[in-house]
Amino acid sequence: MRKVVITGVGIASPFGIGWNAWVEGLRSGQSATRRIALFNPDSPYPDAQGASSQALACKVAAEIPDFEPSQWMEPKDLPRVPRVVPIALCAASQALQSAGLLDATETQKRDIGVLLGSGGGGFSYAESNFARWFGATPGPISPYAISSAIAGMVSSEISIAFGLRGRSHTVSDGCTSASDAFGYALDAIRCGRAQTLLCGGADAPITPATLAAFALMRAVPTIYNDAPHLASRPFDQGRDGFVLGEGAWIFVLESEENARARGAKIWAEIAGYGTTCEAYHRVALSEPDEGARAMKMALDDAEIAPEAVDYVNLHGTATALNDPLETAAVKIALGERAYQIPMSATKSQIGHPQGASGAAGIAAALVAMHEGFIAPTINLETPDSNCDLDYVPNVRREAKVDVALCNCLGFGSKNAAVVLKKMN
Repeated sequence: MRKVVITGVGIASPFGIGWNAWVEGLRSGQSATRRIALFNPDSPYPDAQGASSQALACKVAAEIPDFEPSQWMEPKDLPRVPRVVPIALCAASQALQSAGLLDATETQKRDIGVLLGSGGGGFSYAESNFARWFGATPGPISPYAISSAIAGMVSSEISIAFGLRGRSHTVSDGCTSASDAFGYALDAIRCGRAQTLLCGGADAPITPATLAAFALMRAVPTIYNDAPHLASRPFDQGRDGFVLGEGAWIFVLESEENARARGAKIWAEIAGYGTTCEAYHRVALSEPDEGARAMKMALDDAEIAPEAVDYVNLHGTATALNDPLETAAVKIALGERAYQIPMSATKSQIGHPQGASGAAGIAAALVAMHEGFIAPTINLETPDSNCDLDYVPNVRREAKVDVALCNCLGFGSKNAAVVLKKMN
């Protein structure tokens, strides 16, 4: 069975564009959460009864700073696509450049595909167009209102932009989307059905309707509007919900044989994947067993024992439901070893990029492997009494990481885990 490796990395994150911005942002231990700048959160938006009478309850998010979409697409095309598209193209371009494939031949491009995770896809485009349809905002509806709103168009836009003629699929599974995309890519390359895949996650969910809906669920913070940097606090008693984030973390995956034949740099092996569904509820999880089983499946697939795991990247959303349940799942999956492994929640720094979360976690694990430190869980001042593991609180930690377990939990009772292994 073929080994599957990462040979290219591309990042557009709330810390900025590129690998260096990502590394330095994680190293800093600072929060990327700010007051929302993409739109005015103080403007009146429809309340639960549909009346435009109140400002958004949550006014903070983790946006990509100073992102200029026209650097990644022709200006004439920008009105035809949602924000997630230029963000994804930015990361995809970097990944191809990093892997030495940006100038691939037409023959090579026939064997390069796209397998991308995106929870919302072009939801923002649908939101803005239907606001015009229902008269909430002025202006005509775009003829691309449907084609650019579906999740599947994100992978297509990447394929079209770079002329990639392999498969082009979007996995849309909520928070586990990117992790599941890695799972499908792993299977495809292992069995020889794909040679090279751009794989990862991209989401841009920071919109008025998304924030209003999550506020109705009491899922986003409303008490830190005047202190955005304190808003995302996984595993802390003072948490008030997750901060919405955005970004794209995209990688080039290929077989080890193919990578070595062309002399590509190998960042890590995608060694294992596991996924389960608790089949319980649309948005909630009730117990930790299925999340634990997904982690065990990933470790078994990688043929790695819990004793060999050096780092766990946690889903860590900063919700009262997720944090203790994920903690319990890790304990079940790793046993006593769970108390000895450093683990952290990247969302404490960059917010929750929804379907791109799993890819962001993998990028954080690569930082641990190649930069020699584990990014912290910031804003962890008073841990929840049910959250008693080593979350690397507030300050990064120097560490040697050869094996990492990256965990995701999602709406629809879904769980996914990916194992990374550093290679010589």
